[in-house]
Amino acid sequence: MKILVVGSGGREHALVWKLAQSPHARQMWCAPGNAGIGQERLAANGALVQCVPIGAEDLPGLLAFAREQKPDLTVVGPDNPLAMGIVDQFQAAGLRIWGPNQRAAQFEASKVFSQQFMEKYGIATARSGIFEEPAAASRFAAGLGGKCAVKADGLALGKGVLICRDMQQADAAIEEILVRRAFGEAGRRVVIQELLEGVEVSLHALCDGKTAKLFPDAQDHKRALDGDQGLNTGGMGTYSPTPFFGPGDAIVVVRQILEPWLKGCAAEGIDYRGILYPGLMLTRQGPKVLEFNARFGDPETQVYLPRLENDLVELMMACVEGTLAKVELKFNAMTAVCVIMASGGYPGKYEKGKVISGLEAVAAWPNTKVFHAGTALADGRVVTSGGRVLGVTAWGKDLPAAREAAYAAVERIRFDGAHYRRDIAAKALKNRE
Repeated sequence: MKILVVGSGGREHALVWKLAQSPHARQMWCAPGNAGIGQERLAANGALVQCVPIGAEDLPGLLAFAREQKPDLTVVGPDNPLAMGIVDQFQAAGLRIWGPNQRAAQFEASKVFSQQFMEKYGIATARSGIFEEPAAASRFAAGLGGKCAVKADGLALGKGVLICRDMQQADAAIEEILVRRAFGEAGRRVVIQELLEGVEVSLHALCDGKTAKLFPDAQDHKRALDGDQGLNTGGMGTYSPTPFFGPGDAIVVVRQILEPWLKGCAAEGIDYRGILYPGLMLTRQGPKVLEFNARFGDPETQVYLPRLENDLVELMMACVEGTLAKVELKFNAMTAVCVIMASGGYPGKYEKGKVISGLEAVAAWPNTKVFHAGTALADGRVVTSGGRVLGVTAWGKDLPAAREAAYAAVERIRFDGAHYRRDIAAKALKNRE
């Protein structure tokens, strides 16, 4: 098979790495890719993955490339191309593509749509209100004592959620999104949710329009600094599985979230094929959905795929062809930990072009993989080119072993201004004690 992967981040590197292990993969492109993706080789024939300079949101360029090269499967990584309708355009051209269509991608592209859907179909979620006018939004937040999450309706690179603990913070968040338009048109409306108490976990489910198959749980670390301090980011690290989510929780999630979600999709005529990624809060009243995402999480993908024993090409084909019910998902018993190495200043302003050292040494380590997120090649050297630069992932027999290996690799890799959290999975270790 010929495969085209769309995207350039750590999630896409992990997808390329796993897809390249399939005997079905005989040629692979990634648009636009990154320095690490371009070093991956296919297991079937040793061919290098080819990075092509077409942006993930350049839908005409991607479609023209696909019409010329005729990939047997296109895999979409990021959220924006899905929201823009890449799946619809490829399908209209007779091209096989993995990911939800534009209507289905609304679950992530519009928090208003998602919130209203959950309330309509009885999916457990936070009490909320939807607002376009700041004064009304402030009154609702006041009714929650200022303890709320203020969320931009549209896509905002994972940064459009502001957590508030009092009215001063709530009013500032409402001002930033609705008045100052910090997130542009994505902030034309806001969803304000009560601040749920509990443990937050990430779940993923493969979907083929009729069936949903649950992945193991993971826990992301969104804040930039240790102790969950600092600004929200696209994710500073993750691990899987967690000690907080048991078999009983999985049963509850299927019955109270996935099954009503599938019924709601059927009732609304939404044909959802791809991955559904609900962020959950494990409250005293049971799991509640904070939000839905319509693509693999980043960096969750970097800990899921080292544990996945299935052929990823076959899983994605089952989603596209509607045969997922016949498939059993298989994950190994390892624990995986991913630590994000970011540019100094991220998620604010940061410099690019910093030379990265230590990558070749770590590449030789067992059960360790460095997934590139924001990297490029300059004069034959790998340099930084984004806020989140690398996802340093290791897996082992248990959490302490995996965590120790991941941080050992992080210590070996250097670039000027490198920033990372030193407490990834610390909550889980504390829970073990």
